Amino acid sequence: TAPGPRSYTALRDEAVKLFNSLQQLESERDPVPLMQGVLQTCLDLPPLVDEIYCQLVKQTTEPPAPGGQGDLHYWQLLTCMSCTFLPSPPVLRFLRFHLDRTENRFPASEMAKYACFIREALEKTKGRECVPSLEEILVLMQRQEMICTVHCPGVPACSVAISSHTTAEEVAQELVSRLGLSQSPNLFALYEQSRRREQPVGSATLLADVLTRFE
Repeated sequence: TAPGPRSYTALRDEAVKLFNSLQQLESERDPVPLMQGVLQTCLDLPPLVDEIYCQLVKQTTEPPAPGGQGDLHYWQLLTCMSCTFLPSPPVLRFLRFHLDRTENRFPASEMAKYACFIREALEKTKGRECVPSLEEILVLMQRQEMICTVHCPGVPACSVAISSHTTAEEVAQELVSRLGLSQSPNLFALYEQSRRREQPVGSATLLADVLTRFE
């Protein structure tokens, strides 16, 4: 199920809890739920976003086993963070320096590949309404795109590859082009449908947020 409302203690206490979660992440067999929990806390408590970015930079600087499972778990969470939140300008500069340093020190490594992916994501991230779904986190851990299935009237369902930054308008335009409707005078939009309702998806809405709500 998608994360629900939570009750929080003082900000400082929550920061300590997040730090403990990061320590646990290093040895976690299935890190996805823990990652989603960290992301949800950051969404609910925005002042902690910079704190987590700084902690992750610290954990991925001079790790005991560069490229080991624990190290990569930190890089994977950093990847999810970069697709969900923008840090403040000073932390962003610090983060970019860390990414450059990692690519220069470990060229062609998994860490360098994550660093490159994170840098590109930060150019597109504007903030999310929802944290990444469990499926999205799994995809981001592999630095891949998600496959979104769109049902179109009168034609078979269409599969569209989307990233954490793809908007409903971009998907609608791609489908219009695929279906040969570019010259049509009609307007096209995406709708999300559940058992209770059907409603249009705003053109600027991120499809990843819609998928999280469905999860």
